[in-house]
Formats: sequence, structure tokens, C-alpha cells
Amino acid sequence: MRKIRSGARDALEGVLADGQTIVIGGFGLCGNPNSLIEAVREAGVHDLTIVSNNMGVDGKGLGILLESRQVIKVVASYVGENKLFAQQYLSGELEVEFVPQGTLAERMRAGGAGIPAFYTKTGVGTSIADGKPHAEFDGETYLLERAITADVALVHAHTADPEGNLTYRYTARNFNPVVATCGQVTVVEAELFIENYLDPDRVVTPGIYIDRLIHAPNPIKHIEQRTVRRRELTGSGAES
Repeated sequence: MRKIRSGARDALEGVLADGQTIVIGGFGLCGNPNSLIEAVREAGVHDLTIVSNNMGVDGKGLGILLESRQVIKVVASYVGENKLFAQQYLSGELEVEFVPQGTLAERMRAGGAGIPAFYTKTGVGTSIADGKPHAEFDGETYLLERAITADVALVHAHTADPEGNLTYRYTARNFNPVVATCGQVTVVEAELFIENYLDPDRVVTPGIYIDRLIHAPNPIKHIEQRTVRRRELTGSGAES
């Protein structure tokens, strides 16, 4: 029960500081720890390095930290849906490190597993490989990628128990499990909170990785791109 906090602001109290590296779960707007992201904005910390698959969209997800000018560097695999991101990058206000998506996930996983670096073929022969050590294995060239560890990790989960054991829901799982492992301090928001322990067979992230936990029921789940089509009724019914 010592891990449970009253809200996002309480959960991040004494954790945040200027100049930190914060790794954050989510893919697009799916699986974002939105209440924790908002608490980072409210805390007013600056000169942050954000590590995440992407930076949300304008005004949503991690996009709100770009609006408040709290971020100086982004490590991500995709950022194409955020116009403000592009403006800050092109103006030189924002430093960007692009990482292939699988490499980004593995760098987080390695950081959580205590592996300082690993070799991968992804990026060999491209600008991604510039300045990185290379080695040959079985006649193939690989480049060395460093693991990612962060000062703070922010995670969105679907269900949590008092010790911080976590499960996720469908695609909202995305980067969250590896994010949960690679922070010096990991803070989680969970949609559902149960008083008893999760069935061990259901646990995706063991509570040993989790430091602080909040209950965030009924979160607003933004849709990044809504695609619809006309519905055709079967039989003699008309289209609607």
C-alpha cells in the first residue's frame, strides 16, 4: 500500500527536476499516461529530454509539453503528426534523435535488464549508424546501440494491484511494459485498481519495477485519426 498515491501531482512530488530524462509509454495517443503528463506540465520543470515512440499531436498527449516549452530534446521513432514539433525542430529550438522503432524498444528493454549496449543490423549503412561502433558477426555487419535508462518512467496500465503488478489492455500495452523497467523511478496510472493481488499468470509487469501508483479511472482516450465509412445494410435495407 506504500506505493499508492492520492493523485498524479502527489505521485510526482519530489520526483521531478529540471534537466531530467523522462521515458514515457504510449503509441500515438494510445496508452499515454495522460494524467501524469499533465502533472509534469503543471510542475513546470524545464530542459527535459523526452524518450517516447512519438510526441503525440498538437495539444494532446506529449504535445502539451511542447506547447509549454519544457522539452529541449526528443528521442523518438516517429513524430509526423505534430506540427509544433516540426516548427521547434526546424527552428533549432528542439534537438531530435530519431531511432528505429524496434531499436528504441530494445534500448528500453536492455536498460531495464541491466544490459549497457547491444548489436543490431538495423541502421547499418544509414545516418543512424554515424559515429557508432561496428562489428562483424558471422560475416554480417552490426552496429552498437546503447541502452536507455531514464530518471523517471511514466506508464499507463489497465489494471494494478496494491504492489504495482500490472496488466495492459490490447494495443494500449505497446511500449508501456519496457518503459516500466528502465526508469530510476517508475510512476504508473492505472484505470482499474483491485484490492487483492493479480493472478500471477496475468501479470505482465511485476510490481518490483513500480515505485508509485495512482488510480486514474475513466480516462479520456483521444483518437488520433478517425476513419469512417458508409455502412451498408444487408438484404433490402437502404444504406445509412
